[in-house]
Amino acid sequence: MHSAVLLIEFGSIILGLGLLGRFAARFRLSPIPLYLLAGLAFGEGGLLPLGASEEFIATGAEIGVILLLLMLGLEYTASDLVSNLKTHYPSGLVDCAFNALPGAAVALLLGWGPVAAVVLAGVTWISSSGVIAKVLGDLGRVGNRETPVILSVLVLEDLAMAVYLPIVTALVAGAGLLAGSLTLAIALGAAGLVLFLALRYGRVISRFVSSDDPEKLLLVVLGLTILVAGVAQQLQVSAAVGAFLVGIALSGEVAEGAHTLLSPLRDLFAAVFFVFFGLHTDPSSIPPVLLPALGLAVVTALTKITTGYWAARRAGISVKGRWRAGGALVARGEFSIVIAGLAVSAGIEPSLGPLATAYVLILVVLGPLTARYTEPLATWWTRRREPRRDAAQTTHRTKEADAQVAD
Repeated sequence: MHSAVLLIEFGSIILGLGLLGRFAARFRLSPIPLYLLAGLAFGEGGLLPLGASEEFIATGAEIGVILLLLMLGLEYTASDLVSNLKTHYPSGLVDCAFNALPGAAVALLLGWGPVAAVVLAGVTWISSSGVIAKVLGDLGRVGNRETPVILSVLVLEDLAMAVYLPIVTALVAGAGLLAGSLTLAIALGAAGLVLFLALRYGRVISRFVSSDDPEKLLLVVLGLTILVAGVAQQLQVSAAVGAFLVGIALSGEVAEGAHTLLSPLRDLFAAVFFVFFGLHTDPSSIPPVLLPALGLAVVTALTKITTGYWAARRAGISVKGRWRAGGALVARGEFSIVIAGLAVSAGIEPSLGPLATAYVLILVVLGPLTARYTEPLATWWTRRREPRRDAAQTTHRTKEADAQVAD
């Protein structure tokens, strides 16, 4: 009987997610907010709480995080990461300062403590690569001059996660200074070793994993990723970082083939992850934090626009392209929820999960709108101010001429 209930519940969830995804696609929206809302509806305090399938969903959610980071790593080669780090690191530093500090400040102002401040800083810092990539494709901007700048900022954020996630994992686990430093040293050492091996022996590693049979390639890559993620988690580093490093180590045809084969699995388990996060958030806990979430969303939307504008200006992009770059970076999504999920699982701060949920819901909806309308609005505002500026300059010249005549 328990098995039958589990199948019914899980089947209903997957079917519901598929229908929500189709609904979102029809209106060219990200399905992430709908998945979160579905989790709220069927979680603690929701309309119809689930019971039998919760443990199974928890495992699926963990696999979802691993696949999200693996697919992210497959997008980049080690040489890409090193090149981006050398060329665009000032943009990464500005991005971190402008967008992490507001989250940390809000957590401290709410009295949540330093650990929650570090977590919320990450939630507000990391943009959603998935949502932004989809929006750029929908708007036909993949070939625009500002797009490499946008991608560079996203790459630097993703690379920073290899350092940031172990720190958060150690902090939420209550590890002391020595244990936390050891965890970070292991993570940095592993990241450095993987980058070195990928740069020096990337073809050899890819040849070892490669297979002409899609079934064997899928099993080897998936098995290797989950194994490395498990070892990383055992070392208190973070399963997500382990998966990310596996993705970086693979390149060429192997990476392309693995990306094609794993994309449907990633979409499935990532959707389950968002539902799982929603399941563990009581809907009644969101209204008390809605105002801070809205204020934080407005502030960090503006700071992301500023970040994109500055990075594009540094790269010599035109003014319109600068505004487009800024507007495209606003969306937060999957990785903000991943970071918040670490704190929620550890029971760091009861209100952090609801605030992160509300914050992501706001910005994952607002992000596509800012990507589309930031540049037209900035252009309109500039043109509106030009006549006023011209009129002021004319008035100033007239006064100067009158003064000269009087003299």
